[in-house]
Amino acid sequence: MTKNKSNLLKFVITFTIIFLMLGIIINQAQEKKVYINGIDPDFPPFAYVDKDGNPAGFDVEAVNWIAQEMGFEVKHQPTAWDTIIPTLNAKKIDFIASGLSVTEERAKVIAYTIPYYEHKWSLVVRADSDLNIVTGLSQGHTVGVQRGTTGANWIEDNLIKKGVDVKIKVYDTFTLAIEDLLNGRIDSAVQDDTMVKEILAARTGLKEVGTWGTGEEKYAYGVRKDDTELLELLNEGLRRIMASPKWSELKAKYGI
Repeated sequence: MTKNKSNLLKFVITFTIIFLMLGIIINQAQEKKVYINGIDPDFPPFAYVDKDGNPAGFDVEAVNWIAQEMGFEVKHQPTAWDTIIPTLNAKKIDFIASGLSVTEERAKVIAYTIPYYEHKWSLVVRADSDLNIVTGLSQGHTVGVQRGTTGANWIEDNLIKKGVDVKIKVYDTFTLAIEDLLNGRIDSAVQDDTMVKEILAARTGLKEVGTWGTGEEKYAYGVRKDDTELLELLNEGLRRIMASPKWSELKAKYGI
């Protein structure tokens, strides 16, 4: 083999190695981390599954924006609300962005991002009912609640355990509680005021008789306690979207 041919062969081999390495680097750069967001499938306007079977809502769109801004991909996985925190800690989902209230009890087992929304609880009755926010939560009446919600916990801790004569009936979704309320099987129903507003706009035969709260009821995203990298990623994403026009656009779109 002549010297020129030998040099040419070395050049071809070297160029091929560089090209392959460059391709690997580009592919790695193009591959984005994929995180799974667990959502309540029936908690409009923050998270729900639409008529076409697709995840939708304020939190879903906000997280989609954050994912694009922060350079990761997200999948939204509908998850039973009463098991969503165990599902997170079992590593079947990576975070929860779905109208998740901040509570001391939950903070013992998960970490929260910065809060992004403040809510209250709302009491709903039938339109022809003479119950008010006091009588609807006392006098032996039955209140419908969604399993695993802070509203259900509040009634249990602040009324039932303190001797107030009120009963609760637990449902997998608030929509099921509303169906029983309209059919006369329960006397009232409690849920976050944001979802109640959605229900009242879509259904007839109902009315809201009052809201309450301490001023500390806030939503935040939830992650596993040891997932500090994802926590900071979501925190930075929340800061950016809340400082952008997109935040006001989403709030206007979903009426919150």
